[in-house]
Amino acid sequence: MRKPLERNDRMEYKMGDYEVAVIGAGHAGIEAALAAARLGAKTAIFTMSLDAIGNMPCNPSIGGTAKGHLVREIDALGGEMGKAADATFLQSRMLNRGKGPAVHSLRVQSDRDEYHKEMKYRLELQDDLDIIQAEVCDIRTDENGAIKELVTKLGAVYEVKTAIICSGTFLHGRIYVGDVSYESGPDGLHAAIGLSEALERLGIHLRRFKTGTPARVRRDSIDYSKLEVQAGDEPIIPFSFETPREGLKNQVVCHIAYTNEKTHQIIRDNIHRSPLYGGMIEGVGPRYCPSIEDKVMRFSEKPRHQSFVEPVGLHTEEMYLQGLSSSLPEDVQVQIYRSIVGFENVKIMRNAYAIEYDCIDPLDLKASLEFLKVEGLYGAGQFNGTSGYEEAAAQGLIAGINAARKVQGKEPVILDRASSYIGTLIDDLVTKGCSDPYRMMTSRSEYRLLLRQDNADQRLTPIGHEIGLIGEERWQHYLHKQELIEQERKRIEKLTFGPSKELNEMLESRGTAPMETGAHASDLIRRPQVSYKDLEPFDTERPKLPDEVTEQVEIQIKYEGYIQKQLIQVEQMRRLETRKIPEDINYEEVRGLRLEAIEKLQRIRPHSIGQASRISGVSPADISVLLIYMESCKEK
Repeated sequence: MRKPLERNDRMEYKMGDYEVAVIGAGHAGIEAALAAARLGAKTAIFTMSLDAIGNMPCNPSIGGTAKGHLVREIDALGGEMGKAADATFLQSRMLNRGKGPAVHSLRVQSDRDEYHKEMKYRLELQDDLDIIQAEVCDIRTDENGAIKELVTKLGAVYEVKTAIICSGTFLHGRIYVGDVSYESGPDGLHAAIGLSEALERLGIHLRRFKTGTPARVRRDSIDYSKLEVQAGDEPIIPFSFETPREGLKNQVVCHIAYTNEKTHQIIRDNIHRSPLYGGMIEGVGPRYCPSIEDKVMRFSEKPRHQSFVEPVGLHTEEMYLQGLSSSLPEDVQVQIYRSIVGFENVKIMRNAYAIEYDCIDPLDLKASLEFLKVEGLYGAGQFNGTSGYEEAAAQGLIAGINAARKVQGKEPVILDRASSYIGTLIDDLVTKGCSDPYRMMTSRSEYRLLLRQDNADQRLTPIGHEIGLIGEERWQHYLHKQELIEQERKRIEKLTFGPSKELNEMLESRGTAPMETGAHASDLIRRPQVSYKDLEPFDTERPKLPDEVTEQVEIQIKYEGYIQKQLIQVEQMRRLETRKIPEDINYEEVRGLRLEAIEKLQRIRPHSIGQASRISGVSPADISVLLIYMESCKEK
């Protein structure tokens, strides 16, 4: 039998050239490829399997706390995730309704198969975009260190001007279940090995992170009568500003189950069989999404932990058990799940597992998501050290925009912290780095009253239109909406009500003081207990307006004072952001900088004084020294 050729002996052959190449077709890769192609760049997206495009290897859901903000921002800029989520959702809920609008976050349970089909078809229909099933195993640069070629496992060579790595958890992926471990990507797909080696040859340092997923179980093996019902919300608010609100319906009901002392004892008795606690797993796991064994061991005082029982799709019997991820052995998993009330006879279809993978330190990236060391190479998604589909998609969108703009000779798009959660996410990554998988939360933003999900279009659609991702029809619709908001707000500011029995009865029923003299409608709306809708019976000339318009009118009026305070903070921040730092500055030549500041500034290469001021280890005194140095350079 003839011996197969070794990898280094394979024959190589030219297969084409592209301006933008995207490696990976998960949530980051999809947004990157679509954005680049829509901006006119000749684009290719490489995936190890066409059947894994837009896959949801963990929870088949989109959105959640702060994550819903990201999805709406992606849509406002011209991205695709929100539209696909609207087209394939099973149940929709608005989280944190009992709190203020800043933390309201949309979340939907998605049909996993339908979401994949939807995204795959959208890629296929996109002009200037080729979809290629192949494993990229090498990246080559030219004599100047700029990206030049991609090479597949089969030996195909593609000339590229830019490339975006969106490898998710595939990069040198390793599965752990008890004392068993093996190389693999999620869902039984093979791991990407060669690409890790290629990146190391380029001088890019890789590190190991890990994540995990719970078992999938048969729908008919659960006793739902013992579980709490979790219904969806009505009426439904879509993710996309383009999706009509009419006709959207919830199709399923979700449930909640709880662990108990028996569950916890099984885990404690078998914790020595955990690869995490046994030292087999080297990677750092997500702080905000621990495994069930980690929850039990770290929070021993808690008598129970909840699990959300959610369908994977309409045409499958698989159910996802959110909150019960584990890397314990398969036999222990069965014991754990069957100890939960309602799961006594549960049948596991796919066992839980942990997966370890290679990723980078995002401090190696510019704010554009381009590598500092390799010109034309970008990173997005879990490869950059983040966790979550939404965080990945947001980075992919920005990386795709900036890769296309680079080949077109345009300046990169960099969103600041006051513009969006996307800007906050990227700034956190490239300025502060991350020691564990980064997850977006509302608390990460100092401007969260401004960065609400309801006003994502007001903040970002003008940018999307300027870039070229928002078409003229959508732009005109946006302008019309803003005009309606402005007109109604002016009308409400002028409108006055005299005291009346009916109006005072309404006010008292809401728990607020009755009127003794006339008052502006806007002053009544500013009361915490009173809404815009409450005044409708007394506002006889009120025009019929879409809900999304009246929502903005109420929020802008009710929170005006707080919004103005944050706008002042934003103005101060942006003054520092406008002070650009020369790319070629040598911080070792800046006299007066402390050694720690020099080290941090040399590594991170901040693009502005504002970014430099947010670097850990760079003091206000260092910033003053840097400003003086920059002024002295101008004088020369």
